[in-house]
Amino acid sequence: MAEMAVCRLVHPGARPRAVLLPVSLELWFYVQKIKNMQKKRMEASCLELALEGERLCKAGDFKAGVAFFEAAVQVGTEDLKTLSAIYSQLGNAYFYLKEFSKALEYHRHDLTLARTIGDRIGEAKASGNLGNTLKVLGSYDEAIACCQRHLDISREQNDKVGEARAQYNIGNVFHAKGKQLSWLMAHDSGDLPDEVRETLEKATEYYEMNLKIVKELSDRAAQGRAYGNLGNTHYLLGNYDNAIAFHKERLSIAKEYGDKAAERRAYSNLGNAHIFLGKFDLAADYYKKTLQISRQLKDQAVEAQACYSLGNTYTLLQDYEKAIEYHTKHLSIAQELKDRVGEGRACWSLGNAYVSLGSHEQGLHFALRHLEISREIGDRNGEQAAQLNVTHLQSVLGVSLAQRDRHSDYEAQGARPRIVTRYSMENMNVVKFSPEKKVNRDPSDEECFFDLLSRFQSNRMDDQRCTFEERQNGTTGSASTPVSPLQDRISQASLIASPQTEEFFDLIASSQSRRLDDQRANVGNLPGLRITHNNSQVVMGHLRPDGDPQEPGDEFFNMLMKCQSSRIDDQRCAPPSPGPRGPTVPDEDFFSLIQRVQAKRMDEQRVDLPSSREGLEENRPGSS
Repeated sequence: MAEMAVCRLVHPGARPRAVLLPVSLELWFYVQKIKNMQKKRMEASCLELALEGERLCKAGDFKAGVAFFEAAVQVGTEDLKTLSAIYSQLGNAYFYLKEFSKALEYHRHDLTLARTIGDRIGEAKASGNLGNTLKVLGSYDEAIACCQRHLDISREQNDKVGEARAQYNIGNVFHAKGKQLSWLMAHDSGDLPDEVRETLEKATEYYEMNLKIVKELSDRAAQGRAYGNLGNTHYLLGNYDNAIAFHKERLSIAKEYGDKAAERRAYSNLGNAHIFLGKFDLAADYYKKTLQISRQLKDQAVEAQACYSLGNTYTLLQDYEKAIEYHTKHLSIAQELKDRVGEGRACWSLGNAYVSLGSHEQGLHFALRHLEISREIGDRNGEQAAQLNVTHLQSVLGVSLAQRDRHSDYEAQGARPRIVTRYSMENMNVVKFSPEKKVNRDPSDEECFFDLLSRFQSNRMDDQRCTFEERQNGTTGSASTPVSPLQDRISQASLIASPQTEEFFDLIASSQSRRLDDQRANVGNLPGLRITHNNSQVVMGHLRPDGDPQEPGDEFFNMLMKCQSSRIDDQRCAPPSPGPRGPTVPDEDFFSLIQRVQAKRMDEQRVDLPSSREGLEENRPGSS
């Protein structure tokens, strides 16, 4: 009876008694058959989910793509190459979603798996992806180490495409680091600190190596990217003629490919470079082309940025009517997009332009709006500048804040306020834009504008230095930047002991020595990996504690360790945030750009007419 029951269960039809196996064997074969069917279904399901996730990501729907990739990981697979590809795609998708900690997690899994199966090209790509993610997180030294690993393997494998990408990525990391340092370190225009200059020159060096290879490969799109970044680094280095030459090359390739976004960026960068050369008319022409393309692209935020740049350029050209026209357009778009930062910048610019035209009442109106918005968004620098403007304009008009409030009450009741005093341009000497200097003539509009900027910018020197902010739990630092587990360990170590003690260095050595084993994979840390008889020997063979010749040597981890050891003190205090940003304000705030280009001209804009020769020698800023 048992044999008959097994026969009915295992075989769909009748089977001769002579070919029946013992009951236990028949059941065992049946179970294996079912398992194989389930495995095939699961493999198909995992791959199908991953392919759908890839399709969605290519279509730009990264959120839905991530959902399918995560589902594929939940189903799991024993195919290590498939799982490695899923990790890589997941890391990239999370990167585009700006969930950088998740991107870092999956790119690390991808690196581990690539080493496991001996895929050197895959290991190189995973290292490059890790480097890009670490760059965005501000871990520049670690990012350079990972990108260098990408470059070394690409050269080893004679992979020219990979080599070019690695060089480009390393250039990006040095570029980002140099740009950050240039804004955090106080310096005069054209006089970069050594660390900043060396970092930017490194970026230029790698971009040039990248450009050489992509020319050999006849990759015009990659050449365009290299030219654009070379233009940007030379711009930061103060080599404006070189910057213009590279940006013109970038513009030519953008037009060749019909890449309107790249063309718009090239025009904007050309405008910025011409500002520093004092060629304001040419800068205005380039910004107008930027504005035209932004309207073609129907990108309102970029359109507002172009208006902002044009308004300030016309201020430099002393064409205040046009400046007001463009700043008003910027203000309108900022209000439509609910960009309070941009709205504040527009009010600031409009206030300065109206003051330059002698319309002090309008200037005060916009200065008060700028002050209100700056307080609302917590922009301390903007609040200081706005308060300075308000104080000076109230002095000019002879109107106190309390009186103005009473006028506002009258207006609310339908009454028109009486203007206390109307001052003409001949009475501009009432405004003391430079109280430390006593002059015997009226200051010009341009002097007032740059004096305002000078005063505002002078207050920013101390802001560039780190400040310790109290948290609720009494610790210091900033939580704005994600910190890796490794950084957590180092930060904790820095809180335990003083850097002057032997115990502190012993603790670092102990912590770092354990990292060598931490870099090797742990099977339990790879989500979605199913260990089977078919892959267990491969997996365990590559993940054994003694390591594998395919794994990076200790010199690689020592390099990472050195990078981290130099950052111990950096973990204690994060640099101050650069202030609120708005989508309608260019990345490089144009007021900062003006201040930088005019930094050495502040005193030259003023003309002193002392009553005595002695006073002349005291007030003379220096020979020109």
